[in-house]
Amino acid sequence: MNIKLIGWLVVFTIGSFSLTAQNKSLKNSRPNIIFVLTDDQGMGDLSCTGNKILNTPHIDDFYKNSTRFTDFQVSPTCAPTRAAIMSGRVPFKNGVTHTIFQRERMALDVYTLPQALKSAGYMTALFGKWHLGDEEMYLPASRGFDEVLMHGAGGIGQSRWGDFPPNAKNPYFDNVLLHNDTIVQTKGFCTDLFFAASMAWIKKQREDEQPYFAYISLNAPHGPFKNNAPEKYQKRFLEAGYDKKTAVRYGMIENIDDNFGAMLAQLKAWNALENTIVIFMTDNGMSMAPIKHNGEKIFPYNAGLKGRKNTPYEGGTHVPFFVQWPGVLEPGTDINALTAHIDLYQTFCDLAGAKLPKEMQAFDGRSLLPLLEDKNAEWDSRELFFHCGRWGPGEREEYKYKKSAVRTDRWRFSNNKELYDISADPGEAENVFISNPETVQKLKNSFDQWWESVLPLMVNEGLPKIAPEDQPLVKRYYEQLKDFGIPDWAPEPINE
Repeated sequence: MNIKLIGWLVVFTIGSFSLTAQNKSLKNSRPNIIFVLTDDQGMGDLSCTGNKILNTPHIDDFYKNSTRFTDFQVSPTCAPTRAAIMSGRVPFKNGVTHTIFQRERMALDVYTLPQALKSAGYMTALFGKWHLGDEEMYLPASRGFDEVLMHGAGGIGQSRWGDFPPNAKNPYFDNVLLHNDTIVQTKGFCTDLFFAASMAWIKKQREDEQPYFAYISLNAPHGPFKNNAPEKYQKRFLEAGYDKKTAVRYGMIENIDDNFGAMLAQLKAWNALENTIVIFMTDNGMSMAPIKHNGEKIFPYNAGLKGRKNTPYEGGTHVPFFVQWPGVLEPGTDINALTAHIDLYQTFCDLAGAKLPKEMQAFDGRSLLPLLEDKNAEWDSRELFFHCGRWGPGEREEYKYKKSAVRTDRWRFSNNKELYDISADPGEAENVFISNPETVQKLKNSFDQWWESVLPLMVNEGLPKIAPEDQPLVKRYYEQLKDFGIPDWAPEPINE
């Protein structure tokens, strides 16, 4: 029997299993946290979840050795999911009801997750997509992140909505990004860069013996799909007769897999995994056009789920959530409880031993630690609320029930006219609305109460439309270009 010390936590290793002392409590265990979040990658966009076209061997292996949350829910689109992660509450309570029109800005009174982790002595970093506001006061460096490498708006090249203008010419390659306080010119494919930058930063935290939170928030495999993947990752799909868009999107996913595998291999080489919790998750359901294969149109594999991104169905909100902590969490464990993005804030805070202020936002989530410690732990039934938002000016009340849902352990009530028994019908094939009037009424009442509770907190409604040239990071780019130019930047190599 080997005995290891991880912070204050004693771990007794017997064979391939670990038993933690103090009744297996993970609270205040203070692991490093690496949180990888991909963009628009659905439940069916991995070979380990059944996709027969994709090859994702590294994430597949991670899945095999992970604790898997089999009913993990997020918001139907990206900025709302990110707001929920950063705040521990449903996005509409943070003012985030859209991905554009200033309705993606997370309310300034939120005490953010990185601020909470810093209270426990953690260093914090974001690499990739922020999408919660591009004005100075909303940027991640103003919300608790020590290190930032990010694009603007909701995607690289979306200069109309606020990304840096040069990125529109060559999205995903050789991008202009914001590195802390300076706009910089980078080289290479964006996913490669974000992983390389994160590993260089992690190496420094290890050398400084600092606990850390690395938020690797990728913009891939979000569109556009014109040519936004390295040619070598498109090649096998094109040679097999798939169309260009499929080759680009699936190529981006296989590139993510290679980068994820390289990250884990480096962490293993550093002997860093025993005190590090690694999470793989996606921000909403799949966004992908029909596949064309040798002229035949095929609907993309979606793990049997109905809907996709920007829908109120399982395909819009049910995503992969895999957690690995070697020697602490038992590999190959499925947790079937209904869980969600709003649960991550308290989970990370409990792990880190964060000291939260008395005056801050109320949480809508709950800590996942009891389930991580015991997959059969008591987990009270709950109701989760979803809405795609995206209404136009003055249309909010008209859209109250459009693209909305309530989810319980058993039911999914959608659009005020559909009810699905998820326990028996996870693909939502049979609408049982008519035959379950009592359940319908109960869930409708719950949704009505929730809707009334979030209306006063939608602080970004009715704001003026911002012209492309007046977007904050666009203006900042031209000001810096005039003042001292755009310097080249690259992460420090990790093998020197």
